[in-house]
Amino acid sequence: MRRCWPRSLSKQPLDAARHINHGRGMILPFRDHNPSTRVPYVTIALIALNILIFVVSYALQTDREINRIFVEYGLIPARFHDGDGYATLISSMFLHSGFMHLAGNMLFLWIYGDNLEDKLGHLPFLGFYLLCGIAAGLAQYAAQPLSGVPMVGASGAIAGVMGGYILLFPRARVDVFVFFIVFFRIFPLPAWVTLGFWFGAQIFNGINSGAGGGGVAHWAHAGGFVAGFVLMLPFWIKFGSTGFWRRTQGHPDHPESRYRRSSVPVVRR
Repeated sequence: MRRCWPRSLSKQPLDAARHINHGRGMILPFRDHNPSTRVPYVTIALIALNILIFVVSYALQTDREINRIFVEYGLIPARFHDGDGYATLISSMFLHSGFMHLAGNMLFLWIYGDNLEDKLGHLPFLGFYLLCGIAAGLAQYAAQPLSGVPMVGASGAIAGVMGGYILLFPRARVDVFVFFIVFFRIFPLPAWVTLGFWFGAQIFNGINSGAGGGGVAHWAHAGGFVAGFVLMLPFWIKFGSTGFWRRTQGHPDHPESRYRRSSVPVVRR
């Protein structure tokens, strides 16, 4: 029996995105040292499409209409359980619940997406991205199959990109912004540390906050990450598997980008 879904929401939709926060601290990857050798047209198009949909949804609609869009096009596990809303596995990837939700997702997509597109090719990367997003939605459904709260956001698919990235470039350097209460620092860390920590945080938070995740779709993140790692395996084997790692030593197979130290003056306390 299909259910009649409300046109307004009593709860905020589940965000398929969050930065890593602990108390008053924050860890945020903001760039890598792995340049692309060709223009990442698909990554740019995905970012542009997400921004366009967000602007149209929020600039031209009332709050009630925005909620209707979330209910209509977000992934609602209970509706999916009733045999309806299969297309929302795709449409939910292009909806975001706020500006910071969108900005964080697009930042992560830009950091990691261009490199996978460079390595896989444009159309294979697009297929990889969409499949990871579908797998992320199914993972969240499996964790909370009777939930009536829509899940929205691109980070299930982006988590898949991150899963593929950690397999191909485990030692690629990623600059991480660390903020704690009153000070911040920038550290270059290998991808396996930043992405491995991020994945571990999703598992930990998913277990400790329940299937709903306190408003964050942790199991969608974890499911997308695992899907991306698994889907990347055939490409990794094609590139030479462990031979690819030996040749590149886990780094990009072309020269790294070099960044100068910040010239922003600091004042000692």
